[in-house]
Amino acid sequence: MSRFPTKEGVRAAAARIRDHVVKTPLLPVEIGGVTSWVKAECLQTGGSFKLRGATNRLLQLSADERKRGVVAFSSGNHAQGVAIAAKRLGILATIVMPSDAPAVKVAATREAGAEIVFYDRVTESREEIGARLAAEKGATLVPSFDDVDIIEGQGTAGVEIAEQLGGMPDKVLVCCGGGGLSAGIALALPDAEIVTVEPEGWDDMARSFEAGERVPVPDDAPATLCDALQTKLVSPLTFGALRDAGATGVSVSEEEVQTAMAFAARHLRLVVEPGGAVALAAALAGKAGSLSARSVILVSGGNVDSALYADILTSQAVRAE
Repeated sequence: MSRFPTKEGVRAAAARIRDHVVKTPLLPVEIGGVTSWVKAECLQTGGSFKLRGATNRLLQLSADERKRGVVAFSSGNHAQGVAIAAKRLGILATIVMPSDAPAVKVAATREAGAEIVFYDRVTESREEIGARLAAEKGATLVPSFDDVDIIEGQGTAGVEIAEQLGGMPDKVLVCCGGGGLSAGIALALPDAEIVTVEPEGWDDMARSFEAGERVPVPDDAPATLCDALQTKLVSPLTFGALRDAGATGVSVSEEEVQTAMAFAARHLRLVVEPGGAVALAAALAGKAGSLSARSVILVSGGNVDSALYADILTSQAVRAE
């Protein structure tokens, strides 16, 4: 029988991983004269929410599965989440990463003790490589979003939001690649309006909502700085959970993303990578409707190459003058 992520599963995951992850803060932010909240998952260990799902998945491995190791594929944040969780539990991790992954993410993944196997994002399939390596090693494959335990683990950020607000938020803006985080939060916060945010041209979740079925990213999708959100097709699990929750989706431009990164640095003192800034970008651009004192903007991903980050902040400062 097929298994699907549930609200109860998210609650169980929250209890399971509570002592293994950071309870990230809610920070007040004023946008358009309204003070809302930023859930700063960029301050999570490893720099993103990915540690939540990885920890929830790996804690449930049997003793024999732990001995045989795990394999994951990721441009960086899921890679670090799996690598950190595996190191803590004494599990060998092999991570399949694109050859153009940000150097800071590659270095952090390697520092966490994982073996890295590179692939060409254009000509090779990370899914095929990951499956082959897992079969060769007898290891467990840990997907970045197409997995019930991963989705439920990511949803623990939503459990924390409700605890910190003292109740249900009215709206949550969430960065979306494969949709594991947004689907998990939708399950954790069933009475909240969920808005997924993606880069322009890579908004397959939003297009899937409109079509009523999963729609892939077109082959001619534009280049984007949001490497963490370059998912070609969302999974049935994440799309189904978000569709059932009545979620909507919007997209943001590269310029709007860079504006949000500079805003986060200036007003929140947060280092945010491009993919982690998309929800804030949508809020600043007014693309997600009105905000209130019970609206939450999920900011996740603090792993950005220093040279790129400096260039973005410098160019944004020049524009502001």
